[in-house]
Amino acid sequence: MAAVNATVLAVPGAAEPPAVFVHGVLSWGTDDRYGFGHQRPLAAHRRLILMDRRGHGDSPDLEGPYRTDYAVDAEDVIALLGDGAHLVGHSYGGVAAMLAASARPDLVRSLCLIQPGALRVAEDEPVVRDMLTRARSSTASLPADLTAADYLRLSTEPLGMPTPPATPQRLRVAWTSMGERPCWDAEIELDPLAAASWPASVIVGDWAGAPAEYRRLAGEPLTAAARVLAERIGAELLTVPGFYPQTQQPDAINDALTTLWVMAS
Repeated sequence: MAAVNATVLAVPGAAEPPAVFVHGVLSWGTDDRYGFGHQRPLAAHRRLILMDRRGHGDSPDLEGPYRTDYAVDAEDVIALLGDGAHLVGHSYGGVAAMLAASARPDLVRSLCLIQPGALRVAEDEPVVRDMLTRARSSTASLPADLTAADYLRLSTEPLGMPTPPATPQRLRVAWTSMGERPCWDAEIELDPLAAASWPASVIVGDWAGAPAEYRRLAGEPLTAAARVLAERIGAELLTVPGFYPQTQQPDAINDALTTLWVMAS
């Protein structure tokens, strides 16, 4: 299997170990809109590895039953950790990061999860259980003639969100997402994360300013899941304004990451 693409950002003398970033849906590693483009300033002090998940950015497509698969992503993350690295994951990438850290906690130096899509860890919460029911139903009923442009629009417009320009890069990741292995149903062993000696944080937005439907359908369950996850693994829970933390509040997120990395050292 071909290796994934990863953009490495660093200056001479940058601190080690590096930090591996795993992006979420409709995105790629260096994407300013949904990815980790706004975390570039951190490269002034530490080597950054911004991964493109398979089917995203400059990474190859994934062959198999899914166009993107969190289990495959986790294997790719482990390869990028090398002899040890800090690990940051957002949304779908947060699930891959959790699986990688659970399988190889010895390679992780700190773990930061930004609104991870791991909902089953909190399925006893009514708002999370309702979202899982909706998500399973909608995934099973995707129209056969749905195009990538349609998917991109339907992923944003009904929620009151502006639809990104339909660039070739964005259409490719939309097509990939249409055939994803649903990350919200991932089964993740949390005991290794709870037992790890390295520091961990879970970051969530307060969803202020989000369109009402987006806040109801996504914000409330993601917030509940983040709270439960932080409690279960003993992570610090940080809430920041807005609903897309690393792009809307880059300074706050970059400061939080810097603090976490200092704690780990």
